[in-house]
Amino acid sequence: MANFTFNIAKGREVELYSRVDSNDPANSALILVVLAAAGLEADAVLQDKDDLAAVVSGTTNEVTNTGYARKTLTDADLSAYTVDDTNDWIKLSFATQTFTSISAGDSWRKLLVCYDSDTAAGTDANIIPVTAHDLLISGAAVVPSGANIVISQPDGFVIAR
Repeated sequence: MANFTFNIAKGREVELYSRVDSNDPANSALILVVLAAAGLEADAVLQDKDDLAAVVSGTTNEVTNTGYARKTLTDADLSAYTVDDTNDWIKLSFATQTFTSISAGDSWRKLLVCYDSDTAAGTDANIIPVTAHDLLISGAAVVPSGANIVISQPDGFVIAR
């Protein structure tokens, strides 16, 4: 398992991030979704899924721990990206996210960053998975125990080259 960009979003990461950051459309957002370790399909299978409903339609499941809820990041939560001509890339990031008081239950294995063009009316079938990131502590899935789970990506969740 590794970090990857879903095929449907390859080459579009900056565009989708920018759409949310510029509030176009008005109800667009990045959605953070956590996948359970149990039943998680291989990256090669997951990266072919074209919407969030498809991602969780096989043996892969979103976690169900008490205290867990998806995070919705709107334009107010994102900073405009800058083009780094020195390194020839664009780095996309978001602020540190805290999932508060997550009860024992599902072990956490993957964080998905998804794009929803309409948080007011959309369903999982309308949410585009953009990237998937391993959630590991010392090489193992994160095991919630009632404490907070903090996700930080100081080097960005995507570096577009």
